[in-house]
Amino acid sequence: MIDTHDPSAFQMIYVASCGEGINAFHLVESTLIQFPDNKITVVKVPQIRSEVQVDELIDKVKDIESLIVHTIVNTNLRKYLTRKGMEHKIVTIDLMGPVLSKIQAFLNQDPLEKPGLYRERHQVNLKQVSAIDFALAHDDGLNPETLNEAEIILLGLSRAGKTPLSMYMAVLGWKVANIPFVPGVPMPAILDAVDRRRIFALNINAKQLVAHRKMRQESLGASDMKAYSSRKDIEEEILMAHRHYIAKGYSMINVSNKPIETSAEEIIEMITRRFKSDAHLVH
Repeated sequence: MIDTHDPSAFQMIYVASCGEGINAFHLVESTLIQFPDNKITVVKVPQIRSEVQVDELIDKVKDIESLIVHTIVNTNLRKYLTRKGMEHKIVTIDLMGPVLSKIQAFLNQDPLEKPGLYRERHQVNLKQVSAIDFALAHDDGLNPETLNEAEIILLGLSRAGKTPLSMYMAVLGWKVANIPFVPGVPMPAILDAVDRRRIFALNINAKQLVAHRKMRQESLGASDMKAYSSRKDIEEEILMAHRHYIAKGYSMINVSNKPIETSAEEIIEMITRRFKSDAHLVH
């Protein structure tokens, strides 16, 4: 038990959690900053999932002037830790129980009491951020030397919709690179070393591509770029692109008059089907 008449004897705060205890650890650390001369050590005790683990923690703590701060979502285990702390005169601070109880009453709904849910969700968010960073770094042919790290590679003519499609799939957590096909300009050599099952060429009809390019010209004020939006020149570009895609054996996706979501679903379904026997390669 902590001797309140001898604060200097207080040595440790153990942060017990059924997950990693990161948030509780930071909360305790930020609280201790308010006591600048303290000599307290904060120790994380993660993955507490059973009464046996609680007993082991109590055995470790009972002879040390310390307290236990805990964030355990399982009600029974949380009560068990509190009870064992009282038996051994160890102060325990329950950060999770009161919050769960209040929200449970407010929502009139029982909590799942499943450890690690926040971490799972947080990892998903990190994956999305990583995918978005990757897509931005590999937009419009940037950084071709790391194309082999892409899960999906999009090819297409200028204004075929490569960038918005890349960004949409990146938000879903896919690492997507996009490369422009420009007649007469060599494609990155590394493409020949990439698994062709990951490469998708975007087909778009001439009428829609003309419209997109004219809009682009107007936004740039580049009225002198007549060949860029010329129907005849665009039809020739589309033909050259088709020939290249076929020669290389790339999958072709028709994006004409399709919402981005539909094109993305089509590509993701194909990728998932192609790599279903190699789950670690899919996503």
